[in-house]
Amino acid sequence: MPDQKLPTLTESAIRGLACKCPRCGRAKLYAGFLDLRPNCEACGLDYAFIDSGDGPAVFIIMIAGAIVVAAALIVEVKYQPPFWLHAVLWLPLILATTLLPLRSMKSLLIALQYHHKAAEGRLIDRAPK
Repeated sequence: MPDQKLPTLTESAIRGLACKCPRCGRAKLYAGFLDLRPNCEACGLDYAFIDSGDGPAVFIIMIAGAIVVAAALIVEVKYQPPFWLHAVLWLPLILATTLLPLRSMKSLLIALQYHHKAAEGRLIDRAPK
């Protein structure tokens, strides 16, 4: 399917959030929780180009950190609960705000990488004249 047109930015974002192939949007992107398939089962796109790195985890950590810290500060100032209650309240919230969106964020960044044809940087050949 090399003659297939490039998806729009909105289509790419939707395919990413749905954890589908960035080119066709039909097949699943993952074989496990965060393990990618080697290629698309529908269109045959080779997923070797994918390099999301730590980007998804960093975004999630920053967002989750802001949510949990703000909530913990509000509860501490307003109610002053014991420390064990903080642990009971915030550990599940930390797990929910980090693990649940991680797959979608990773596949969103993969879809955007495909859409923008992002690749590893290359140095310009600057041979002396």
